[in-house]
Amino acid sequence: MKCPHAAVVIDPLVRDLDGETERLRDAGPLARIELLGVPAWAVTRHAEARRLLLDPRLVKDLAAWGLWRSGEVTRSWPLIGMVDAGRSMFTVDGAEHRRLRTKTSQALTPRRLEEIRPDIERFTGELLDDLAARGRGGEVVDLKSVFAQPLPMRVVGLLMGVDESQHAMLAQRYKAFFSMLTPHEERLALLAELDVFYTSLVREKAARPTDDLTSALVLADEGGEPLTEEEVVGNLKAMVAAGHETTIGLILNAVRALLAHPDQLRGVLAGEFSWEQVIEETLRWDTPTTHLLMRFATQDIQVGDDVIAEGEGVVISYRSIGRDTVQHGADADAFDLTRPAPVRHMTFGHGPHICPGAGLSRVEAAIALPALFGRFPGLRLAVADDEIRRLPVMTQNDMESFPVLLEGAGPVG
Repeated sequence: MKCPHAAVVIDPLVRDLDGETERLRDAGPLARIELLGVPAWAVTRHAEARRLLLDPRLVKDLAAWGLWRSGEVTRSWPLIGMVDAGRSMFTVDGAEHRRLRTKTSQALTPRRLEEIRPDIERFTGELLDDLAARGRGGEVVDLKSVFAQPLPMRVVGLLMGVDESQHAMLAQRYKAFFSMLTPHEERLALLAELDVFYTSLVREKAARPTDDLTSALVLADEGGEPLTEEEVVGNLKAMVAAGHETTIGLILNAVRALLAHPDQLRGVLAGEFSWEQVIEETLRWDTPTTHLLMRFATQDIQVGDDVIAEGEGVVISYRSIGRDTVQHGADADAFDLTRPAPVRHMTFGHGPHICPGAGLSRVEAAIALPALFGRFPGLRLAVADDEIRRLPVMTQNDMESFPVLLEGAGPVG
């Protein structure tokens, strides 16, 4: 299996994300890439991504991948679990996708999100109390593990009907699954463990349904064809991953951007910029999802001077797309809250597979960020910005930890 000479090698350890983003963007609308020895295309520009995400010739069906059909890619490829994590709304297209997606979308309507807003506000307040207690007396505290990670996990747990006692276990399992440092066989075993956990949850809700998304999926009967147990498990497994990982990245990336741009932070706290501007500029500039794996061409597709040949794999490189100078101007690499609103990015995707949890992630960030800086207006990094280490995850833009000092902390309680 040979990769083209000019292919951009996607670093599994994410040691230079900014440099990789620039190399992808400079390669043109389509970049030849190498994913752990496997060749593919990466879409790196906004306009081309919008078109391709609407193109029915690009599908999620693994059987359409030429390298899979030929046996050059097998279950031994370390990224196979991210490409084929089981049957769910994330891995099918067309009518089947609509059938699997409907109930999930209904559970995440703006009305439903407003209904759970008091719960999100309560979770936020409780976690800020814990943050204050841990940071009292000038102690360094990890904003990720104490606040940014448990908040979205509590919210998605509430929506899915997952007991809070299971949240830490799930967070650990997903972190290990996505990490490129986890041995391949162990990562496949983690997928199997998650299947067992969600199958048990689905059977429990089938026997005793409650007011949550899991029960709604179990009871769903779209077009006379209910979802199978495998389909419900696949939806849950993917939704919990997407539902908390994306929001962790959004919250931490927004905090990091504001702390690195104190003039803009002062403008936000003075009311010159809205928190919505902060969220949308963060989503554009430092996307929670770096690369989305993968779609496959069922026919040759012309993109500019290049052709995605039938059977080739296509990755959507959202971070490069967010830094597209054609779409966002010559200063696309800058975090700038003065950009004309609205900032038209596509961080949550486009077309039929647009992220169903986009609204939820925005609501969580819109509650968490002003509450955090309202409680701790003197919040600052406890280390230099360049000492923040990214997790070795090829798909999510996440950090190992985010150590802070809580100058200006209010009283606990």
